Amino acid sequence: MAERPEDLNLPNAVITRIIKEALPDGVNISKEARSAISRAASVFVLYATSCANNFAMKGKRKTLNAGDVLSAMEEMEFQRFVAPLKESLEVYRREQKGKKEARKDKDKKADSEEQDKSREEENDDDDERMEEEEQNEEEEVDN
Repeated sequence: MAERPEDLNLPNAVITRIIKEALPDGVNISKEARSAISRAASVFVLYATSCANNFAMKGKRKTLNAGDVLSAMEEMEFQRFVAPLKESLEVYRREQKGKKEARKDKDKKADSEEQDKSREEENDDDDERMEEEEQNEEEEVDN
C-alpha cells in the first residue's frame, strides 16, 4: 500500500494527455482543474479496485480478474461502461491470442531453422568423413 496520499495520484502526464484527447481543439484547462480531475480519477481507481477486490474475496481468490472489475462497475452503478469495457476486453484478448500464436509460429520457425542447420552440419561432417576415408583408401592403395 502507498505510504503517502500523493503516491496514490495518477501521473500528471497521463492525466494531461487524457484531458487533451477528451476536449475539443482550442479548449484549455486550468492547472487547478487538471489537479481536481487527477484526484477524482485516482479516487475512482481506488474505489473500483476496492469493489473489484470485494468480488475476488467473495470468490475466495487473491487475484482480481476482468469479471471482478465488470461486476464492480455494475455495483458502482456504472452500467453504461460495462458494454464498452467488455468490447475492449475482447479486443485485448484477441490481440493477446494473436501475439501468442505469432510467438508460437516464430518459435516453430526458429526450431525448424535450427534443425535444418543441424542437419546441414551433420551432412557436412559426413561429407568430410567420407573424403577422409577416400583419401585413406587412396593412400593405402598407393602404399
